[in-house]
Amino acid sequence: MHYIAHIRQIDHQHQTVEEHLLGVMALAETHGEKLGIKHITGLAGVLHDLGKYTVEFKDYILGAVDNPESPPTRGSVDHSTAGGKLLYQLFHTNKAVKENRYRGILAEVVGNAIISHHSYLQDFLSPELESKYLFRVRDKELDKFDETVELFFKYVMKESEFYRYVDQAADELDTFLSKKSSASNENKLMFLTKFVFSALIDADRTNTRLFEENIAENSGPNTKEIFDAYYNRLMTTINSFTIQPDAHSRINQLRREMSDHCEQYAAKPSGVYTLSIPTGGGKTLASLRYALKHAQLYHKKHIIYVVPYTTIIEQNAEEVRKLLKDDMHILEHHSNVIDDVDEDDESWDGIMNVKQKLKLAKDNWDSPIIFTTMVQFLNVFYAKGSRNIRRLHNLSESVIIFDEVQKVPIPCVSLFNQALNFLETYCQSSIVLCTATQPALDFVEHKLDLKPDAEMISNLPKVIEAFKRVEIIDHASDEEFNNEKLADFISERLQEVQSVLVILNTKGVVRNLYLQLKEKHSDIPLYHLSTSMCAAHRNQILGEVRQHLENRNRVICISTQLIEAGVDVSFECVIRSLAGLDSIAQAAGRCNRHGEQALRQVYVIDHVEENLKHLKEIRVGKQISKKMLIDLKRDRTVYGGDILSDVAIERYFKQLYREFDHDVDYDIPQLRKKMTELLSAAKAENTYFQAFNSKHNESLPLYLANSYRTAAEHFRVIDNLTTSVLVPYRHEGKEIIAELNGERSIADLTRLLRKAQQYMINLFDRELQLLSKNSGLESCLDGKVLVLKEGAYSEEFGLDIENDSGFDLSIF
Repeated sequence: MHYIAHIRQIDHQHQTVEEHLLGVMALAETHGEKLGIKHITGLAGVLHDLGKYTVEFKDYILGAVDNPESPPTRGSVDHSTAGGKLLYQLFHTNKAVKENRYRGILAEVVGNAIISHHSYLQDFLSPELESKYLFRVRDKELDKFDETVELFFKYVMKESEFYRYVDQAADELDTFLSKKSSASNENKLMFLTKFVFSALIDADRTNTRLFEENIAENSGPNTKEIFDAYYNRLMTTINSFTIQPDAHSRINQLRREMSDHCEQYAAKPSGVYTLSIPTGGGKTLASLRYALKHAQLYHKKHIIYVVPYTTIIEQNAEEVRKLLKDDMHILEHHSNVIDDVDEDDESWDGIMNVKQKLKLAKDNWDSPIIFTTMVQFLNVFYAKGSRNIRRLHNLSESVIIFDEVQKVPIPCVSLFNQALNFLETYCQSSIVLCTATQPALDFVEHKLDLKPDAEMISNLPKVIEAFKRVEIIDHASDEEFNNEKLADFISERLQEVQSVLVILNTKGVVRNLYLQLKEKHSDIPLYHLSTSMCAAHRNQILGEVRQHLENRNRVICISTQLIEAGVDVSFECVIRSLAGLDSIAQAAGRCNRHGEQALRQVYVIDHVEENLKHLKEIRVGKQISKKMLIDLKRDRTVYGGDILSDVAIERYFKQLYREFDHDVDYDIPQLRKKMTELLSAAKAENTYFQAFNSKHNESLPLYLANSYRTAAEHFRVIDNLTTSVLVPYRHEGKEIIAELNGERSIADLTRLLRKAQQYMINLFDRELQLLSKNSGLESCLDGKVLVLKEGAYSEEFGLDIENDSGFDLSIF
């Protein structure tokens, strides 16, 4: 008798349980080898579907195929608990082997990944003082479990071979925990569990996809050849700059020196480094040069750019595509088109449907070069949903470049630092923190492990002074503006300059100012930008704006903060509503960006119509900046006489983190816990563990007691949950919607989901409810993708709902 793991949809061919387990094991070993834990990840792979070795599951899956009109009840056979249960029985209840603590810890780390591989990691101990992990592996009864184990040892791995394999995994765990690091053992084990889970999820879905598509093996691109070719193309472009007419200008010489210095730094071992190139200093090219050279020297598999806003993903990706002359191997990942955070597909019976095809579609960051956002990066480590964590293992052996790293949301600072420390210490990844305003990430309790010589650019104050192209004009410390006064102020500036950029803090005020100026300056091209527009729409607007700027036409652009981080535009005048110094510095980078003219002005104003009630970081940043501006007005020598000096920026961030001292560890008020506690508190400091012992008058019989699932359920990079919606912007957006409504293969879905990211917007619940009430929403792919109706999307504003939610979604 052969036991069935999957049945192929197109021809009803069977994949045996043995074939699936060994195939997933091999893929998982490949993922784990990068950390020296191939037997740990392989153990998860070979045991994950142990529960399919039953006649009940075989009858169940055959019944689903033979009787599609009346299939067996979905989920009636539990196939994911058995592997975790076997590990628990062998290494927690058997006294002969229980003495090896590494086997016991291994059983919990691997067992949790196994029992969770159709949902998300379980809590070892929850706030309700329950252990869903223990219930599954110890208390849940499985019919014919002993017979299942016998079949595994008969067909997949002999018992003696299995124990040798476990011992090798235990040795790897010993080595992993012994590695010198500032992290606690609980913190190390939390990241290890998540890495094992990532390796298992990706290996399982990849093996299943290959079987379903009838593909023999999973052959990826040869990254060494690709990076060699990329480096040669990049250097050809860089060398061509030396014969340009302006090659010897002061700014271009500085850019070349910094680029050369980045290449020299690439020879250093992988670590966490800072690249504090001033705005307009050629940061993208210099960081790419470092990344490609370092990847060549240290055999990295991926180069990953992490940016704060979706706005600059397409711009930076397009710039890199042009430099490297390649479209195929550069992935833009804006947001999740499919939201699976609340899904539990334990009931999946191995038969293909739309839902399963979506899960199997490639979404695992396996491209050589990837552009994504800070939200997506943090979601990989901390958010619920197997789609997020599936990507984690591909962050190893990578060069990861954080563009505008000062935009790390304050509640996530400690979590961000811990993730980077793990990637650098265990994953052989090199981290580059790029910004003109370096945040004080080593100032908080959970510090980033920065070395003393981490800065790539030498003589930084001299470089900053050499790149100075604007002066900050303070209109915020002693007067206030509303939109009427601001409109008049803009008119005054237009008597002196051709182009004006206005950056405000809320979408509603941006929209209202735009409408006022539309009446006041009907003869001047006027543009509105906000995150109510999809990425493709914003890109179209920015393209038109750039054309006006290049032609030195008169032009006005009114935008939320999405334009200020890395968007390559250069206005003659910028007006910035008061916010943190980092925001003011970034806004200044949109003025006289390439030093085309003598010093230009950036005006900082205090706009009283902005509702910052729900924007605490902007509100507090604004208060600190205002106080520093007042200090500077009283004494022109403080902060080195410049509100954007490196002294001022360091002072600003230290004060900001002091103000948010309680928040940088991601506070969860409803639990009265910090996320860092839920994820990695030691038993002695774990109040849930202590309360469990008191309640039950016995100790929790586990090595680990942390709450991984609860932490993930409470994690939001911003406070308010949003939903991604596909919009019918122009022909391509409508075409994607039409294609998604048809019958598609896994490969088609992979392609369409990637294209769809440029046509997504993120909506709050209130906006969704309003759209639903007005019949403004449809859906496709069996309801898995929400679609905005054409009447609710305009060429002028994007989502056309009168709304000032007080939130800016530009970080998505």
